[in-house]
Amino acid sequence: MKTTRKAGFPFAALRAGLLMALLFSFAQVLSGADNKKNDVEDVGNRKVAHKSIISQEKEIAIGKQYATEIDHSAKIITDPVINEYVNRVAQNVARNSDLTIPLTVKIIDDPTINAFTLPGGFLYVNTGMLLAADEEDQVAGVLAHEIAHAAARHWASQMTKMTLMQYAFIPLIFTPMSYPVYVAAAQGLNFGVPLAFLKFNRSAEAEADYLGLQYMYKAGYDPNSYVAFFGKVIQEERREPGSVPKVFMDHPPTPDRIVKSEEEIKEILPKRDQYLVSTSEFDDVKSRMQMVISNRRKQERPGPTLKKRESTDKTTTAQTPSTTDQGKEDDKPPVLKRRD
Repeated sequence: MKTTRKAGFPFAALRAGLLMALLFSFAQVLSGADNKKNDVEDVGNRKVAHKSIISQEKEIAIGKQYATEIDHSAKIITDPVINEYVNRVAQNVARNSDLTIPLTVKIIDDPTINAFTLPGGFLYVNTGMLLAADEEDQVAGVLAHEIAHAAARHWASQMTKMTLMQYAFIPLIFTPMSYPVYVAAAQGLNFGVPLAFLKFNRSAEAEADYLGLQYMYKAGYDPNSYVAFFGKVIQEERREPGSVPKVFMDHPPTPDRIVKSEEEIKEILPKRDQYLVSTSEFDDVKSRMQMVISNRRKQERPGPTLKKRESTDKTTTAQTPSTTDQGKEDDKPPVLKRRD
């Protein structure tokens, strides 16, 4: 008599199928951007945004939520003259970029040299960065780099990769004795950490350099000033270690990226006879910013306070009257006594 055994659940086949599907998803979602991103004359008409499972509307909503928290906790500069100037420079660069969403720019009263972009085009600049810049084109270069992050949708792309990686570990659950491995791997990805909003991998930073150079060039600024500014940042960090935030130090200041940027400027950007370097307005705004910061520090610094002197009891125990007599004495006016 021939016996048959019922086949068990094909875990291996399921795992292989899921992995193949995920690899296909990686290929589709992370297929990169338009191959015309080296054509500076086509800026604004090309697609540089990486594909993502996160919609642009959702990305903007998330960025707005975190921007609201920053606005409530950080010291935001509200001076209309300073804000109008920095916003005008940023919007000029944005108009000459591949950004397809509105750009919101705000200034944080913070002496550290830093700038960052939240999802959805919310850009924050520290007063320390603005004061460290020698000319307007250096400010435009930093803004262009941050705008490039938003245009390429680096945050959405990064979150997509992390999500797909998390899903890739799901088949491990179906493998005997592998669940602890899945848990350890998932925890190692560190999901939900706010630093992920501000820190990108080397590839994203290199692309932001690449696109940012084109954007500031298109806006009329000399791209070499961007390289010069970050050379200055390196010198500042060497002079006073810890003066530059680690998040920002993972941006352009590495020497190899400076060299690469110089090479890209020569390769893809045609030479121009003249560039917009700076304006007298830039110096006026820097002076005004220093005055605004100084006034704020004075208001935050507590002034002298007057303390009420407590009365002391000079009467001796023998001379202390009763409670009733004391009350009567308090009601009487003071009397001058003649000294013998």
